[in-house]
Amino acid sequence: MKDKKLVIKGTVIDGFNKEPLKQGVVVIEGKTITAIGKEGEVKIPEGAEVFQGKTVMPGMIDCHIHFCLNGEANFNQLIIESTLSTYAIKAVVYAKRTIEAGFTTVRELGSPAYLGISLRDVIRKGVIPGPRVLTSGQPLSITGGHGTFLPPWLHSDCDLGLFADGTEEVRKAVRTLIGSGVDLIKLLATGGVMDIITSPGAQNYNLDELKVAAEEAHKLGKKVAAHVEGLSGAKDCIRAGIDTLDHGIELDDEAIQMMIDKGTFLVPTLLAPYNIAEHGVKGGIPEFAVKKSLEVIKEHTKSFKRAYHAGVKIAMGTDMGTPFSRHGENVKELELMVNNDMSPMDAIMATTRVASEALGLGKSIGTLEKGKLADLIILDGDPLTDIALLQKKELIKLVMKEGEIVVKR
Repeated sequence: MKDKKLVIKGTVIDGFNKEPLKQGVVVIEGKTITAIGKEGEVKIPEGAEVFQGKTVMPGMIDCHIHFCLNGEANFNQLIIESTLSTYAIKAVVYAKRTIEAGFTTVRELGSPAYLGISLRDVIRKGVIPGPRVLTSGQPLSITGGHGTFLPPWLHSDCDLGLFADGTEEVRKAVRTLIGSGVDLIKLLATGGVMDIITSPGAQNYNLDELKVAAEEAHKLGKKVAAHVEGLSGAKDCIRAGIDTLDHGIELDDEAIQMMIDKGTFLVPTLLAPYNIAEHGVKGGIPEFAVKKSLEVIKEHTKSFKRAYHAGVKIAMGTDMGTPFSRHGENVKELELMVNNDMSPMDAIMATTRVASEALGLGKSIGTLEKGKLADLIILDGDPLTDIALLQKKELIKLVMKEGEIVVKR
């Protein structure tokens, strides 16, 4: 692997320049990009294997997925029926589908027990194929909050949420999670669409609890993501120094300015409510969830447009695993972003450079630059003229992760 030399030719979307590089060349040695430029101006190493494609771009990044779910209409029932072993077997399949769709990095934001940690580690060791995984492990929830998917008379050993109430319980829970090996902390800061009882806008964690979580995580070198759907919860998360607001269904001008001032990222996950509204009760989704989704979807897209035009840093995330959001179909999120005012180039940057920065990996992945890890895809088409082309897996001719060809069609 150390001496392996590869050359990729085509129109290069590097992830940071607004204009693609025509007749571009990317040179890879081992795991790393060693040169990039225009054909004829870049020295081609002797004996290098050459690949030619229409479009070359960085491997994509999804900042919000759940490997324990795969679009089941009613995952409350899934929780009742599943064991941790079942989740683990399925997660191996989902990880393979994800990298085959061109996603070389994902942020896994909630799964039972140590599923995310175990999956991350076996992929890293080369036991199974899959994207680079950053995992939060179990998300933190208040008692009776968004992490409560079963009534109290039903017990599961595979709870998705880790319950912590009050500042000292939150402090200890954050330390426990970090001690178990998570890459970041996730907080369920407000209610959600899939809650049986609470409303999406209901604030769960108080400001003092949010501040303690951020303080402990940052002190130990970890970022914090927050499930946020309501406005008051969003503002308190920003005040507390949370790194990414995931969903951000309800954002006003004040919240948006706060995000810009603080450098907070928005991970909009437009796909989750879209799929719930699209398939509805006829698809088997519980009526309460469909009703809530229909109530928030207009506000969600309005908040996304407002944040985008104001200049908030937007990183792509899908909430993959929620009803009818199936692993390997992540790229639909880019189409929804473009349909809601984002330019195709900005959508690609949201799932490459900006996403890598939101994850704290901007120095090693997210763009095609000399010295960075060789994560890239070759697409037989131009996503700047039709972003939906990225959804057609047969057009993704090559997927490379750290210089290794994982998919070749």
